[in-house]
Amino acid sequence: MSVFAQLVGQQRVVDTLRRAASDPAAMTHAWLFTGPPGSGRSVAARTFAAALQCERAPGDPRAVGCGECQPCRLVMGGSHPDVRTVDTDQTFIKVDEARALVLEAQARPSLGRWRVVIVEDADRLNDFSANTLLKSLEEPTARTVWMLCAPSIEDVLITIRSRCRHVRLGTPPTRAVADLLIERDGIDPAMAHYAARAGQSHIGIARRLAVDEHARARRREITSIPTGLTSLGDALRAAQDLVDEAGEGAKATSADHAEEQKRELLEQLGADASARTQPPSVRAHLRRLEDRLKAEAKRQQHDSIDAALTDLASVYRDALLVATGSGVDLVNASEPEQIEGLARSFSPEQLLGALETIGEARQRLIANGAPLLVLEAMMIGLLPPRG
Repeated sequence: MSVFAQLVGQQRVVDTLRRAASDPAAMTHAWLFTGPPGSGRSVAARTFAAALQCERAPGDPRAVGCGECQPCRLVMGGSHPDVRTVDTDQTFIKVDEARALVLEAQARPSLGRWRVVIVEDADRLNDFSANTLLKSLEEPTARTVWMLCAPSIEDVLITIRSRCRHVRLGTPPTRAVADLLIERDGIDPAMAHYAARAGQSHIGIARRLAVDEHARARRREITSIPTGLTSLGDALRAAQDLVDEAGEGAKATSADHAEEQKRELLEQLGADASARTQPPSVRAHLRRLEDRLKAEAKRQQHDSIDAALTDLASVYRDALLVATGSGVDLVNASEPEQIEGLARSFSPEQLLGALETIGEARQRLIANGAPLLVLEAMMIGLLPPRG
């Protein structure tokens, strides 16, 4: 099966990438993939990298990215030596990381036709790290391709985006996501359609909702928050619950990961993992690891809260559609009474204001605001109007 089969509802993008991979005249050495969460930015970059390394490229655009040859399988499995994928758990990609990428990008490919560098969080390049990449983007090595991914073109510094070919992905149709879950994962059709709708066409979230009862239960708790907000105490408790749940999830996920990272580090340093105390040089490495893991846990907590706010916003969005008589499909169609009740309690202007309140909270979290304070202010702002 072609690697491009994973790009759901993105036929225009697939045609562009296939043509570039099979025709040298259509090829560019720097690409910028943008699109909303769940659109498949990173998937597009990875499938394009596979197509470039495919044994059938250059050649027939319909055959490139076959998904069956060894290069395709290596790239999609994350083990091709000439394809480097970079993401970050930090607020910004650091200058040292950018310098290392530039040096790596200057090397010739060792196995495939291209050396590909995929930066999944190009929106996290700051002025310093972006400037480090500029020269390599302007004058790349002959067989090097840069692929940057970001939510929107405005999230990337203009000096970077002006040197890239822009490929914009859209949100895939709900039906296409449901069909993928049915065909690829064997999900029951009714569950697949519910998950695709509740996940707002985000393939990863939709799959998790389809297979994980805890994820579905947690989502129901979040979407029921608006009907439970009747007093200041309710607002403060709801904010605390969101923070606690996100913190516990991050802690549970990171505990095993931290032990594994520590064990691998000690092995690399040749240190005795069973020793009660370590030499000063080893302790310094362990402190840096601990700082990095703390940053990762904080990022994971923020991501968890942001996902919860996306679900919460979908309730007010649906209520606004009902209040204005729009015929657009509802995200939370399985809870019609809750949506209709909210539409009666708020005017359309107030529902729009609630959406703006949630949007402001998300921006404050991105700006590193204290989660509990941000969420408390948001929940208070979502309290229903008196009378």
